[in-house]
Amino acid sequence: MSWGTELWDQFDNLEKHTQWGIDILEKYIKFVKERTEIELSYAKQLRNLAKKYQPKKNSKEEEEYRYTACKAFLSTLNEMNDYAGQHEVISENMTSHITVELARYVQELKQERKSYFHDGRKAQQHIEICWKQLESSKRRFERDCKEADRAQQYFEKMDADINVTKADVEKARQQAQVRHQMAEDSRADYSSILQKFNHEQHEYYHTHIPNIFQKIQEMEERRIVRIGESMKTYAEVDRQVIPIIGKCLDEIVKAAESIDQKNDSQLVIEAYKSGFEPPGDIEFEDYTQPMKRTVSDNSLSNSREGKAELKFGGKSKGKLWPFIKKNKLMSLLTSPHQPPPPPPASSSPSAVPNGPQSPKQQKEPLSHRFNEFMTSKPKMHCFRSLKRGLSLKLGATPEDFSNLPPEQRRKKLQQKVDELNKEIQKEMDQRDAITKMKDVYLKNPQMGDPASLDHKLTEVSQNIEKLRLEAQKFEAWLAEVEGRLPARSDQARRQSGMYDAQNPATVNNCAQDRESSPDGSYTEEQSQESEVKVLATDFDDEFDDEEPLPAIGTCKALYTFEGQNEGTISVVEGETLYVIEEDKGDGWTRIRRNEEEEGYVPTSYVEVYLDKNAKDS
Repeated sequence: MSWGTELWDQFDNLEKHTQWGIDILEKYIKFVKERTEIELSYAKQLRNLAKKYQPKKNSKEEEEYRYTACKAFLSTLNEMNDYAGQHEVISENMTSHITVELARYVQELKQERKSYFHDGRKAQQHIEICWKQLESSKRRFERDCKEADRAQQYFEKMDADINVTKADVEKARQQAQVRHQMAEDSRADYSSILQKFNHEQHEYYHTHIPNIFQKIQEMEERRIVRIGESMKTYAEVDRQVIPIIGKCLDEIVKAAESIDQKNDSQLVIEAYKSGFEPPGDIEFEDYTQPMKRTVSDNSLSNSREGKAELKFGGKSKGKLWPFIKKNKLMSLLTSPHQPPPPPPASSSPSAVPNGPQSPKQQKEPLSHRFNEFMTSKPKMHCFRSLKRGLSLKLGATPEDFSNLPPEQRRKKLQQKVDELNKEIQKEMDQRDAITKMKDVYLKNPQMGDPASLDHKLTEVSQNIEKLRLEAQKFEAWLAEVEGRLPARSDQARRQSGMYDAQNPATVNNCAQDRESSPDGSYTEEQSQESEVKVLATDFDDEFDDEEPLPAIGTCKALYTFEGQNEGTISVVEGETLYVIEEDKGDGWTRIRRNEEEEGYVPTSYVEVYLDKNAKDS
């Protein structure tokens, strides 16, 4: 069906309809444009969301992403970025393939529609002009006919009147003839115009208007097809990104399936494993027996009479007495310096050569000693030990990470060594680059002065040397932790835990003052001013985190040993005790009687039975 034949008289309605079609097209363009804005906004929000939950560099969150669950979450965030990118692609493709193209097409459509309706109006105006000419010719012909009829009637009247002169009759006859001629001319003109109008009208309704309306119909059908194609493109743009979006979702599923709960559990073990043994059973403390001070200045014990043989046990986590804290500090600061005495020829105590002995003090009840400790004025034996304790409380970390459990300390030291090696490699690369540049300057002096690079080369070499020394220091600590190096002496190890390893002078100044006797043995200063007495109320918390060393075995005393020197402990022949530290080559073994008494005895005075598991660990 053609609009030209069916709608030949609906020019105005067709004009309204085609304008409505253009409005629909513009409305669809606006819809697609808003969709692209939504896609861009959605993509931006997705990117911001992914960025918000990305781990911050050099933060604790970055360490958490070692776990598989966190890695999967990080992969999800990365896929969300790709997912957002696909929505940006949707927006770009819709803008370029639909919005821009349709906007250009609408402008062309408006021009084409304007041209067609302009031709239609021009044809309308032409037919209206022909119609007006026809009407004018018709009215003139009608008027001339009426005038000719009146002139004929007037002539006949004059001719019949006998009183009218012959001249008047002739004049009337001529006037009638003129009018008749004018009527004939008007009739011929009217007939000609009428034929012309009929021809124009036929052309208008059967040729011009059908052609124009046919073009308008084709234009409208193209508009309808174009909007349909745009809707298909709209769907295809979405469909094109579906495989990539599906791949993003598949990667998220793959990341979720890669989560390994066993691996995460193992990472928790590696992150927090201390390397210590679990605590053993807590021994029964019999307060019905009077507690007396031992012969040693820094070890307290219960009465040895009637004491049952100890069973092997681990360390205890029970809170110790404040003066036990002080004893632990004293044992760290004042371990025996003299070589251990040889085993006695007999088991008699009098046969034990133990060097110059300190004057024995009369044993006092433990409660008296505790009251004396609580009320005595604190005397700072070494201010650096107090300073280090306070720094640990305030969150400062020792350089050798000695405040950490063995396993965590090993990891920290290994991490530090790796960082230093990277810095060394970086400096070496810089040195090589400067050396090559210097060689180029030597071969081509016009490019630069080789001497200008000497200062920089020296500076880089010094930096490398400093870093190597630093790395060697941490590697030594790491080797000691891993057992690759012979352990340092007990005194040095204890001092490294309490003092800065880089200031040996300070350590020596802070160590217990001792004098060497002529025969090579050591005696303590007689003055008791060097004894560390710390108020429990002020300094007890400083050592709350220190736990007793775990027992690694047991030992049996072969001979009686009077531990009179500072850091030693007295034992009785046949007594069984815990071993908490093996002989490191200096002839002394560190043992513990109970939670309140520990110290050093000559290795030759005891028979050691090490626990296999503790030794392996």
